[in-house]
This record gives sequence, C-alpha cells and structure tokens, in this order.
Amino acid sequence: MSENHPLPRSPELMSAGDTALLVVDVQEKLVPAIAGHQRVVWNVRRLIDGAKLLGLPVVATEQYPKGLGPTVPELAGRIGAAPSKLTFSCGGCPELFEELDGRGIHKILVCGIEAHVCVQQTVLDLLAAGWRVYVAADAVGSRFDLDFQTALRRMDSSGVTLTTTESALFEWCETAGTPQFKEISRLAKEQGP
Repeated sequence: MSENHPLPRSPELMSAGDTALLVVDVQEKLVPAIAGHQRVVWNVRRLIDGAKLLGLPVVATEQYPKGLGPTVPELAGRIGAAPSKLTFSCGGCPELFEELDGRGIHKILVCGIEAHVCVQQTVLDLLAAGWRVYVAADAVGSRFDLDFQTALRRMDSSGVTLTTTESALFEWCETAGTPQFKEISRLAKEQGP
C-alpha cells in the first residue's frame, strides 16, 4: 500500500482519542507490601506522564483511605483528587466511567494494586459493562507471586488484553517524528528501579 492509503488501524489497538488510564488504589499503606513495588509505582508514574502528555484522561481511586492512607506522593500530585471506595471493584465509583463514556472513551488501560483483588474485580466488571479493557502487566502487583500470576491468567482468559507500560505508551503515541514521540521515547528510556 502507498503512503496515501495506509492500512486501517486495528480496533485491537489503543489510541489517545479512545482510551483512558485508570489508576487503582496505589496507596501509602498498601504499596510497601507489594512484591516489586518500586517498579510497579515507577511504571504507573510513566503511564500517567505519558497519558497526560498525549491528552488521555487519567482517573484514579483509593480504597478506604482512612485505613490505607492516600495515594503515594509520587503519584498523588499527578492524578489529583481520587474518589474513595469501599467496594473492591472501582465499579463502586460509577461517576468515573459515566464521565469517560460521555467523552466517547470506550477503552481503558488499568494499572495499580492489588492485581488479584481490586484490579481483577474492576476489570471483570468493566468487561461486563461493555468496555474494552487492557491491563499493563508490569504496572500492577500483588503481595504474593501466585496471586499475581493467577490474576493475570484469569483476566486474560476473561477477555482482558494484557500489555506492558512501554507497549501502551507507543501504542497511544501511534507515530514517530512528533514532539510527543520524543517525550514518550524519553519515558521509555528511563532507567527503572
């Protein structure tokens, strides 16, 4: 095909115009217990920065902040106010999804903790509600590897698309040669913890 007639973009791919980022419960008292928590928080931060750079909506939740504390400081300033919830699923905060739906968003990339509790229940509820759901496998975590691995398998077998932070960043960006691409490349080249 010529440059004037590129292949149509696959509906399997996310784009800046149809996708939002959901950050689930990355809170002060939960994070230290998560295996590889520095890397999880680092990847969540890179997703937030990339989403904001490319104009994707970013929404977040906090699970019972009175007991589990607020969102960790390195993310809190980037996401703003996050509604609190008592349900494990973020479906307990329907206003988040109503607003996104009203903006024509029908895909959502989920990151946060814990993979086998709040993340898993959220993505299964989102699938049931008709959303196209993606999970950044390197930006979710659990205390124990068995829970983490089982959650990824269960979400995958239920129809969630598993991806990675770097893959999502470049998928959202779509093309090289732009100022946004240079910033996304910088995020991708960062050395992680």
